[in-house]
Amino acid sequence: MKEEIKLTTKDGIKVAINYYKNGFDRLLIIAPGWFMTKDSKYFEQISEIFEKDADVMTLDFRGPGHSSGFYTFTRKEENELNTVIDYAKESYKKIYAAGFSLGGALVLNVASKRPGDFSKIIVVSAPSCFEKIENKVWKKEAWLPTFMKYELERWISVRPSFPFGKKTRPIDIVDKITVPTLFVAGEKDPTVCSWHTKLLFDKAVCEKKFELFENCYHAEDLFIQQKERFIKICTDWLFTE
Repeated sequence: MKEEIKLTTKDGIKVAINYYKNGFDRLLIIAPGWFMTKDSKYFEQISEIFEKDADVMTLDFRGPGHSSGFYTFTRKEENELNTVIDYAKESYKKIYAAGFSLGGALVLNVASKRPGDFSKIIVVSAPSCFEKIENKVWKKEAWLPTFMKYELERWISVRPSFPFGKKTRPIDIVDKITVPTLFVAGEKDPTVCSWHTKLLFDKAVCEKKFELFENCYHAEDLFIQQKERFIKICTDWLFTE
């Protein structure tokens, strides 16, 4: 059963969350990337698949969707994740997280600062640092998936701030993560080239695994292009002891 709830961050942002509550003692937090929301078609599909194995909270970061504020490209969005974790810790024995693109960067950054709060995490197409994101928007691998995922309500909801300002760089903190981490990348990702995620994997010292999806693109595109493989590797990583 899905319901939308809202929590408030310490800096006053109203965080909108799709809460799939089915009575599990474990929770998966799903963190979409820039320009994506909890109500995007494919994030709803991902959430509905994972709710068979855990309760799920899929959130809108500040800016897009139903949350308030303006998107800061990882400068302040850790507040949203921290708020969801604090709320979840009251009810769940185990908390997992799956982050996509900049959502993956945020999951890494928060995991490095909250040892013991996550049981396992997954990061999909996570950048090593914001400044080196390629984002080759002219390539068909970039604009064609964007066109195919077009959703008017989502597009008009996006409220970005300036992308400048100091940000935590995942490459600087990934070696501080202590929980098992699955790193996933698309071989033909034009937005966050796969070397980003491989570099993070190489520097990580936790229990870890790297999965490269051949001929696949960026973030949720891996789910779209190879759904069965994507769900299997994620489910096996998170829920197999």
